[in-house]
Amino acid sequence: MASESISSKRAFPPLYKSSGDESRDRLAFFHILEKLKTQKRTGWIDHKVPNPESISDHMYRMAVLAMCCSDTRLDIAKCVMLAVVHDLAEAQVGDIAPREGIPKAEKRRLEAEAMHNFVHDMLHNSPAAQRIEALWQEYEDQATDEARFVKDLDRFEMASQALEYEREHGMTTLQPFFDSSIPLVRHPEVRLWGADLLQERKDVQTMENGDVEGK
Repeated sequence: MASESISSKRAFPPLYKSSGDESRDRLAFFHILEKLKTQKRTGWIDHKVPNPESISDHMYRMAVLAMCCSDTRLDIAKCVMLAVVHDLAEAQVGDIAPREGIPKAEKRRLEAEAMHNFVHDMLHNSPAAQRIEALWQEYEDQATDEARFVKDLDRFEMASQALEYEREHGMTTLQPFFDSSIPLVRHPEVRLWGADLLQERKDVQTMENGDVEGK
């Protein structure tokens, strides 16, 4: 598969070349996962958030949020796994933001290429690799209730993080993260969580405004 992107400022690292040794290649996959721990989420960097969360920080909370859902129609174990793998390709391509000018189709191609590299060149298309790939594709396709639910968790988690950054750093520029998340949530329970979050934010702002007026 081709690895060159169309013109953009982001430089993508070369794809891993299989050594032919399954043990060595599997370890290479385990090591590339570290990138998810160290790479910061681009949206927060763009908004100059101090010490922003990593990609894996985001996915970990999503996984725990999935465990907190009471919807018995959902396969919660699958939802947890979807949350853990949904941004896996970013270990290779990073967190690509819209402002970088990379078309959605190109972003999808780059991420699919990364997943193919993980599955075939690192994990040798093992049953575990096939499970990871199937979960990732299920999330991408958004064709199941579980995938759509986890997408809503993705939105809610981002808004939660935005509120925490507002409180921690006194930031006033994060409204776009709320506008692009909570209004799009579809799952009833996550919508309730979103309403609670927005009420909490309103209460915090009212309290802060009261403190300013009282000084």
